[in-house]
Amino acid sequence: MQALNKQTAVKAQRPERIIQFGEGNFLRAFVDWIVWNMDKKTDFNGSVVVVQPIERGMVDMLNAQDDLYHVNLQGILDGKAVNSLEMIDVISRAMNPYTQHDEFMRLAEQPEIRFVISNTTEAGIAFDPACKLNDAPASSYPGKLTQLLYHRFKTFNGAPDKGWIIFPCELIFLNGHKLKECIYQYIDLWNLGEDFRRWFTDNCFVCATLVDRIVPGFPRNEIKDIQARLGYEDNLVVQAEIFHLWVIEAAENITLEALAKEFPADKAGLHVLFVPSEAPYHERKVTLLNGPHTVLSPVAFLSGINIVRDACQHEVVGKFIHKVMYDELMQTLNLPMDELKQFAADVLDRFNNPFVDHAVTSIMLNSFPKFETRDLPGLKTYLERKGELPKGLVLGLAAIITYYKGGKRADGVDIVPNDAQEIMDLLKQLWATGDIRKVAEGALGASDVIWKESKCNLNEIPGLTDMVEHFLRHIQEHGMLETVKTIL
Repeated sequence: MQALNKQTAVKAQRPERIIQFGEGNFLRAFVDWIVWNMDKKTDFNGSVVVVQPIERGMVDMLNAQDDLYHVNLQGILDGKAVNSLEMIDVISRAMNPYTQHDEFMRLAEQPEIRFVISNTTEAGIAFDPACKLNDAPASSYPGKLTQLLYHRFKTFNGAPDKGWIIFPCELIFLNGHKLKECIYQYIDLWNLGEDFRRWFTDNCFVCATLVDRIVPGFPRNEIKDIQARLGYEDNLVVQAEIFHLWVIEAAENITLEALAKEFPADKAGLHVLFVPSEAPYHERKVTLLNGPHTVLSPVAFLSGINIVRDACQHEVVGKFIHKVMYDELMQTLNLPMDELKQFAADVLDRFNNPFVDHAVTSIMLNSFPKFETRDLPGLKTYLERKGELPKGLVLGLAAIITYYKGGKRADGVDIVPNDAQEIMDLLKQLWATGDIRKVAEGALGASDVIWKESKCNLNEIPGLTDMVEHFLRHIQEHGMLETVKTIL
């Protein structure tokens, strides 16, 4: 078997046009795969320089393979199973700014670089007042980026055409707005001047984005078979689902048309949308993908089902999932119904992925906070629009409360909830009373422990306490599966 490098595989040479902060599985299976497709199918003709955002990372492993690696896409496409392997060659080099600081700063001097893309985790977009302009480099990602931007401004004497288009991919709502705010804070902290502020404001385009692709990462259990199939000893194979979506909200100082022209991902046949606002798409994803996940997991587990795919295909729980998605949550959104139905169909294909055994217990970490952000808004909107409570969502909430009781499932499997200790302690105390009404009222009313984000007492929602109590009692007396049947 051959080593994977530019001596054993063909690697194209393209101009460096993108700086990418982050070298992890998601960016390599999502952004770099998208750039690879643009290079193949459009005249984009660009490569990516990877910058390791923290001191310890994977750039040495990347460079050992001359930044070549394979993406293994798995899933359902047009009703057929797909299990593909494609070699991605768009990364020109990868660097550690902590040990290669001069080389890092010289990126700002390259005239053809136009884009900055990042995924530095949700905590990465944060202002750290301890950062200094002459740090080598600044510890925070926004600090590093401001250092580069200021050096570029000085290098090209504030030339309007040398600004950058910036796409943060961190999983934060309005991530671009947050990043821009941090950069302005560094401009003020470091006294970088009004000329630089004006150049950044007028000539740099910081766009909020929403990314969506499940990336399991390195296929540890299958790597030997994959390497044999490839004929290469690739130690950076990354697995991902075939579905992908990138919603890019145009910054206020650039048009959608200009943005799409410069970054022609849509022309490459990719599911990349340039929109005036990412908000409805963020709401759609949270509501129709994350929302069903949150309630199907305890319902499935307490029905004796361990894998998401099996839950979707179950004759009873599958109907429950469909009801929650189509009859309840979908009715609370404001996008065109045909678009929502297509997205929901794609979500179900993803849930049914034959290559991914997605354990329902892995979704149930911190179930109460997830219900609060993903399902509670839909519950309230449904009640407001329909004049009645959505039974599927309420049953899902009752299933979470039941799951947090702990103990054993009917088949003897341990029920092991995992959440903030104060939530775990509260539910334990409530269930210890033996009074189901107290359990319902206590869980719904815990605005200081469970419902911290909204700070609300859910007992004030008309009819909710009675319905939750009813479902809790039915689950205790007849089991989860029989309770699900009552609402179908």
